[in-house]
Amino acid sequence: MSNQPQDVPRTEVHFTVNGRPCCILVYPMQRLLDVLRCELGLTGTKEGCGEGECGSCSVLLNGELVNSCLVPILQAEGAEVRTIEGLASDSLHPVQRAFLECGGAQCGICTPGMIVATVHLLQRCPDPSLPQIQEALSGNLCRCTGYSRIFEAVRECARQGAAQESEEYSAGTSRSTR
Repeated sequence: MSNQPQDVPRTEVHFTVNGRPCCILVYPMQRLLDVLRCELGLTGTKEGCGEGECGSCSVLLNGELVNSCLVPILQAEGAEVRTIEGLASDSLHPVQRAFLECGGAQCGICTPGMIVATVHLLQRCPDPSLPQIQEALSGNLCRCTGYSRIFEAVRECARQGAAQESEEYSAGTSRSTR
């Protein structure tokens, strides 16, 4: 990136993005968010605050939910990164479909992070209560929906067994990063 000091050497980082191996020459302290968006063209992951407060940049790093704006790319060395683009293949992921059907997606800034956080929740808790949903999504801010439609989308996913479908879907699909 152009905002990096010129005397800092670039380094190779090897990781897997959405099921595909990736080797990229980057500045060591570049944010994972910037590498995904600018270097790999995966613009589904959004930047909201740049401080880890809004959750718009949420991705899965080795299966754990992280704010990619806070993760230096070196922490992704050897890791598996899954973005919103890695959820869908030829059709929408079950969680994406529920967000659309329930009106949980509006302006689109928080939506990718909310969906990734929901996938993370449902893989760990297939039938969450409302308080569990609220806690799991508490790191993701939305200014459009008032959250009730988002929570309804998560409940709908649970009712439809989206957690199991999500794991099966994820195991059998991945998207190209280019």
